[in-house]
Amino acid sequence: MWNRTVSGLRLTFHLAGINNQNFLMRDEETGTYWQQISGTAISGPLQGSHLIPVLSDELTFAAWKSEEPQGTVLNDVPQYVSGYARKDWDVRMRRAPTVLDFPEHALSARDLMLGIQAYGASRAFLYERVVKEKLVKDRMGPEPVLLVVGPDDQSVRVFRGRIPGVDGATDFYRVTERKPGDPADALFVDDATGSQWNFQGCAVFGKAKGVCLEQIPALKDYWFDWRNYNPTTTVYGKEP
Repeated sequence: MWNRTVSGLRLTFHLAGINNQNFLMRDEETGTYWQQISGTAISGPLQGSHLIPVLSDELTFAAWKSEEPQGTVLNDVPQYVSGYARKDWDVRMRRAPTVLDFPEHALSARDLMLGIQAYGASRAFLYERVVKEKLVKDRMGPEPVLLVVGPDDQSVRVFRGRIPGVDGATDFYRVTERKPGDPADALFVDDATGSQWNFQGCAVFGKAKGVCLEQIPALKDYWFDWRNYNPTTTVYGKEP
């Protein structure tokens, strides 16, 4: 998700084409072409400019609704409904051929990855592995990161693995057993304060109650696409 304003100019975008199976957008105001995945202007008067990312989540509807019970949903546009993708679009796309292939790390072109760019590093995590492990502890450059699977066992958020105001190294662990009085939404616990944390990355019990971890943007993308636009990426669990 990108902010539409560039250098004080609010832009209106349209789908203009496909570049290596990744959308190209064209803005009405300047005629500049933009790459969807990177938010970079690749041709036109604003070439070299970058859209500013807006933090967003890819959640199941149930997970989102539990957090935003008063939230509204963009409705279908009746005259375009026939052109919308079918509900099994993602299943069908996994079988579709790709124009690019990077047979590295024993990954297939359409393996679904969680891609992260942070702290001067680019790293990809196999989505299925993250969902299976529930809580992934890793590093991006010099910083520790956490990938946390939500209560729905599908949604994933990424956080910086440092508690604001707490010096020194901190380790985190999944909550596997709850004692009487423990909060029902606690998913993981830290060893520095003994606090329990929920899917929003906020401590709901313990010394750090009320403190929230810094959330890090993550992009769910096919391996071939992520690798194409992040050529220096590393892959979790695939170190040499």
